Amino acid sequence: MKAKELAELQRYLTPEEREELDELVRADIRDRPFSPVAGPQTMAYNSIADVVGFGGAAGGGKSFLAVGKALTQFDKTLIMRRNGTELTAIVDEALNMVGSRDGYNGQERILRLPDRQIEFGSAPNIGDERKMQGRPHSLLVFDEAANFAEQQVRFLMGWNRSTTPGQRCQTLLTFNPPTSAEGRWVLQYFAPWIDKRFNGKRALPGEIRYVGVVPGENGVSRDIWVDGPEQFVIVNGEPVFDFDPLEYEPQEIVTPQSRTFIPSRISDNPYLSGTGYMSVLQALPEPLRSQMLLGSFEAGMKDDAFQTIPTAWIEAAQARWTPRSPKGEMDSIGVDVARGGADSTVLAPRHGNWYDKLVEIPGKETPSGQHVVGQVVAVRRNSAPVHIDVIGVGASPYDLMREANIQVIGVNVSEASTATDKSGRLRFMNQRSQLWWQFRELLDPENDTGIALPPETVNPGLLADLAAPKWSMQGMRVCVESREEIVKRIGRSPDKASALILAQLDTPNLAKIQKAKGASRATVLDYDPLQGF
Repeated sequence: MKAKELAELQRYLTPEEREELDELVRADIRDRPFSPVAGPQTMAYNSIADVVGFGGAAGGGKSFLAVGKALTQFDKTLIMRRNGTELTAIVDEALNMVGSRDGYNGQERILRLPDRQIEFGSAPNIGDERKMQGRPHSLLVFDEAANFAEQQVRFLMGWNRSTTPGQRCQTLLTFNPPTSAEGRWVLQYFAPWIDKRFNGKRALPGEIRYVGVVPGENGVSRDIWVDGPEQFVIVNGEPVFDFDPLEYEPQEIVTPQSRTFIPSRISDNPYLSGTGYMSVLQALPEPLRSQMLLGSFEAGMKDDAFQTIPTAWIEAAQARWTPRSPKGEMDSIGVDVARGGADSTVLAPRHGNWYDKLVEIPGKETPSGQHVVGQVVAVRRNSAPVHIDVIGVGASPYDLMREANIQVIGVNVSEASTATDKSGRLRFMNQRSQLWWQFRELLDPENDTGIALPPETVNPGLLADLAAPKWSMQGMRVCVESREEIVKRIGRSPDKASALILAQLDTPNLAKIQKAKGASRATVLDYDPLQGF
């Protein structure tokens, strides 16, 4: 019966009958505080996937779904927003559904009901998520997930569990299309549904896919999409399903999780579609209009005004890349050495303006300088000069390569720079700023260098690394963020990009010069690719 028809019939009820009807309605609300709207919201509500992505456009009922699932399906829920000040609306949503503030502790931000508990939390800074370490929740919600750092989400998912018999567990990520480079990780996380560059069959809304989550660099896990829920092990970087479990430690056996994504729009939400909010979204400027109204993940994201390398330039260089065989002469290798167990040692081979697939080695496989040198020797061709960051852990492999008569150039990116930008007007705060800015100039379409970089299908995460640093002006000098500043802001180090910017250095090849009349080894060793002779 429609609401209008029900209101018409109420005119014929006595006051006592109306009161009885109101009590029946209130009792129904208490017993069933949430009913999903037919369509995408119901699909997301009923999904049995381990991880559910929901959203795309604004006004699709994302927060309403999160609270509804918490009140009806799970015994212990944690609902996260990046900033605590953003929690007010979703807390009010929960209290409105319950119909009372009884059981809510505003200081703790916990709603305790007889049969369930909902906790509201935030993690504005990288590392804040660790305050919730060890506290299990059967439902974990990241509302506006694109505002979180990927490592924050993956870290807290480690405690998405329950000891209650029969209680299933789930993680719900609600989000609009990211409007900045920092939020791009959600495209890779739900790649089969929303990433147009996904190298495989695209998934339908609500379709369940399986993904094995394996250790990656910088504390961020790596996803391997597989055909089903069967366990596997990683051998030489590839999943192997036919294996003897007795030959592997339990932690080496990967159990895939199920994942899905369900898009929604304001038109799917009858509670908002008639409020005028539609006209608000329609009035937004592009590309925000397409992102918020249509849920378009293809609409352009706006870079930060001080992003060192524009995203579009990186994408253009990746679009130019095609596999080569033969690859041509190797001109340089950039080496970024792992700074900890979660990091990777990265080698970036360069052949002219074509950069080969980056070689990424987990930090545990390069525990010493000797191990790093072994990896370099395996990759190096044509006596190519090796450029390595010698700050900290890079010093040992640098020394060992010199002893082995490998042409290696140690770069201390914190040292002063005497170079200028292409215009000759700007100077640099240090050699790190110089390297990043010169790589920016290589990618600038106006300079038409033809530079080609490995695409995301070859080296996932490279685009995000190159888009990570920001710059500022200090007087007439360009200053690009330090590695430490980037880690503090986004929670990871752009190791792949660090190797690339070292590979751009154009040092004369020692072997070639020694063949030339009058050239000496000492002359070549004195050459500094950043400062000249």
